[in-house]
Amino acid sequence: MDQPEFFDAGALVAVLTTQPLDRTLDYRAPEGGCHLGAFVEVPLGPRRVLGVVWGAGEGGFDLSRVRPVTRVLDVAPMRAELRAFLTRAADYTLTPMPAMLRLATRAPGLGGAVSMKRIYRLGHADPDRMTGARARVLALMEEFGGVAFTLGELSQMAGVSNSVIKGLVRQGALIEEDTPRDLPYPRLDPSRPGLALTGDQAAAAETLRTGLRAGEFGATLLKGVTGSGKTEVYLEAVAECLSRGRQALVLLPEIALTAEFLHRVEGRFGAKPAEWHSGVTMTERRRCWKMVGEGGAQLVVGARSALYLPFRDLGLIVVDEEHDSSYKQEDGALYNARDMAVLRASFCSAQVVLASATPSLESWANVEAGKYRRLDLAARFGAAELPEMRAIDMRREELHSNHWISPTLRRAVEARIETGEQALLFLNRRGYAPVTICRACGHQIGCDQCDARMVEHRFLKRLVCHQCGETKPIPQTCPSCGAADRLAPVGPGVERLAEEVAEAFPDARVAVLSSDLFGSARALKAKIVEIAQGAADIVIGTQLVAKGHNFPLLTLVGVIDADLGLQGSDLRAAERTFQLMRQVAGRAGRAEKPGIALLQSFQPEHPVIRAILSGDEEGFWQAEAAERRAAGVPPYGRMAGIVLSSPDMKAAFDLGGQMARDDAPLRRIGAQLYGPAPAPIARIRGRHRVRLLVKADKSAPLQAALRDWAAQFKLPANLRLQIDIDPQSFY
Repeated sequence: MDQPEFFDAGALVAVLTTQPLDRTLDYRAPEGGCHLGAFVEVPLGPRRVLGVVWGAGEGGFDLSRVRPVTRVLDVAPMRAELRAFLTRAADYTLTPMPAMLRLATRAPGLGGAVSMKRIYRLGHADPDRMTGARARVLALMEEFGGVAFTLGELSQMAGVSNSVIKGLVRQGALIEEDTPRDLPYPRLDPSRPGLALTGDQAAAAETLRTGLRAGEFGATLLKGVTGSGKTEVYLEAVAECLSRGRQALVLLPEIALTAEFLHRVEGRFGAKPAEWHSGVTMTERRRCWKMVGEGGAQLVVGARSALYLPFRDLGLIVVDEEHDSSYKQEDGALYNARDMAVLRASFCSAQVVLASATPSLESWANVEAGKYRRLDLAARFGAAELPEMRAIDMRREELHSNHWISPTLRRAVEARIETGEQALLFLNRRGYAPVTICRACGHQIGCDQCDARMVEHRFLKRLVCHQCGETKPIPQTCPSCGAADRLAPVGPGVERLAEEVAEAFPDARVAVLSSDLFGSARALKAKIVEIAQGAADIVIGTQLVAKGHNFPLLTLVGVIDADLGLQGSDLRAAERTFQLMRQVAGRAGRAEKPGIALLQSFQPEHPVIRAILSGDEEGFWQAEAAERRAAGVPPYGRMAGIVLSSPDMKAAFDLGGQMARDDAPLRRIGAQLYGPAPAPIARIRGRHRVRLLVKADKSAPLQAALRDWAAQFKLPANLRLQIDIDPQSFY
C-alpha cells in the first residue's frame, strides 16, 4: 500500500474541516509534519475543530497569519479512495463537503489518547435490596447481552447517577475493570466450512468468488426468491474476500435483522464481526471506526452510514434487501446507500453485491443495460416451497362495522392455530387509528406543528405525529367544539387490529411488531427471537416484518389491506406495493410446511395485484419499465426535488415563484420545471414547505445546471433550500 504524500513541519497544508464552510483552510504542518489525509485538530477562531489534510495549501495571502495544526490524531490517515468517494458523492448529491466529512467522522472521541478505560460488566451477585434505579441499570445490562459500558454511557442510558452504579459494584452486581481502548476484533476464519449449497447456490457463489479474485470493480444483482439462501451465497463471497486479506461490509436495512445475521456470521467464521448502527454504544462505535482504519476489523455489519467508514482495504460491499426504501437518507445529506455503495466500490476496486427477492427497478434496468451482472436463485432452500398466493375479494365478504378481518381470512387463521402453526396479519399502519374525528363537528385532530393528522397510539395513551414526533394526551373533549365523548377513531392501525384479534381469537397468544412499541433495538430483536421460537400464535405487524425475518412455524400471511400502497400519485407506488406484498408473503412456509398468503383487496383485478398473485415478476418489471420509459422518469430519466421551507409561508412561495421565473440554467439542458406548489404535507415542525420538481433527460448534466440555478438566489433569513437528487418520496 503506497504511503500518502508527506508534508514537512511548517509546510502549508489545506485542511477540510467539519464546520459549515465553503472551502478548505490553510494551516502550517505541525512539528514532525503530517501525511496527506491525516486527521488533525486545528484552531478555528477560539475553538479547536476536527479536520482532514486535503492537500497542499493555496497561499496567496499574508503567510505570517497562518496558524499551525494543533495536533495530528493517532488514527490511520484517510485514504485517497475515501477522499475521492466523498468528493464525488458530494458532487452527485449537491451536498457541501463539510457535511460529507461529518458522515465520515461520526465516531466519538477520535482525538482521545490510546490508554486504559474503565468499563462495567454484569456481575454474578444480587444487590441486598432492589430499587427502581438499580433495576433499570441491571435491566439495561441484561438487554444488551453482556456488552461493556463506560460509566457515562451506563448512567445516561439508564437515567441514574454514578453513585447508583458504584453501589452495584460494591454489591457485586456489576464488575468494574480496566481494559485497553479500541482492541482489534477477534479474527474471522474464512476457511471454516459453510453450509452445503444447492447447484444454483454453488454456481452463484463461484461467480462471485471469481469476481473477487480479479481484484477489480464489478456489480452483481443477486436475485433470489424469499428463502432461497441468498445469505449463504454472499457469505461465500465474504469468505473469499477475507481469505484475500481484504475487508468486507454488509449493509442491512433494519437493525432488528442484525441479531440473527450476527449469529449466522459467527457460525460461519467462528467469531462475531464489527457492528455499526444506532443500537451500539458510543464506545463500540469509536472502536469500530478506528479498527476499520487500522485493519483490526475484517467484516462490518451495519446501517447505511457504515459506507463512510475509513476502510483500510475494502474488497466487498453487500447491500442486502437492496430495494428497501430505508436505504435512502431523507434528512441532512440526502443520498441512496444502494447507489453510494456502487460508487464507493468503484473507487476501491471492490465487488458490490445487491441482494433482493424483489429488486428495485433501477437495479433491474442496470442489468438490462449491461452495467450489472445478474445471478438468479429460483427455488427455496431445502424442503421449503414458495407460498400459494390468493386474493380475497372484499366486495363479496360480509364485514361488521369497524372490523377488518374477513370471514375467509378468519377461518384460515383458526385452521392454523388448531394445527399449532403461526399466522401473520400484515397492516402497514402504525398505532391504533390513523385519524381521530369529532362526530359532533367533523374536526380531525391534527398536529400543532405540522399539517398532518395525529395518529392515536392507544398502547402509549398518546396521539403521535408521524412527521415531527410531537405527542399529546388523547383528549376527552373535542379541541374545536368542546363536545365530550364524541371523538372517534377512524380506520385501523396495528393496535386496533390487535383488539379485533383478541376478540376473535381470545385464547390465542398475540404479538404486535411495530417499531414504535419497543424502547430499543435490542428489545425488538429479543421479541423477534421469541416469536421465531413459537412464543406467539398470531403475529400482527407493519412493514417491519417484511424485512428478512425467518419464522419457521409461520404458514399463513394475511394482508389486511393490499390496496393501501396503490393510493396516491407516487411514481413508485406500483413498484413498492409489488415489492412489499411479495416480501411479506415470503414470510410464509419457510420451513417444511407449505405456506399460503391471502391478500384482502377491493380491486383484485388491478394489474399490480394480478402480477403479485401470478408471480410473473419479469412481466411486471417489463410493463413498469415501459411506463416509466414512456414518461421519461427514473430510471429512464432524471429528477430532482426542491423543498423550500420557512416559518413564513409567503417568503417560501415568493422565492419559489422567483426560481420558477429565472430558470434559464435548467432550460439550457432541456429540463422541465414543475411548481412551486404546497408540499403534500405543507407544514412540518412549524415550517411551511413549498416544492418544485425538476425533470430532465437521462444524459442531461443535471447537477451542474441545478448548482448554477440555485446560485442565482439569495436566501432570506430563516429560509432553507434543500435539493434532493433522485427523490424517493414526495411528501
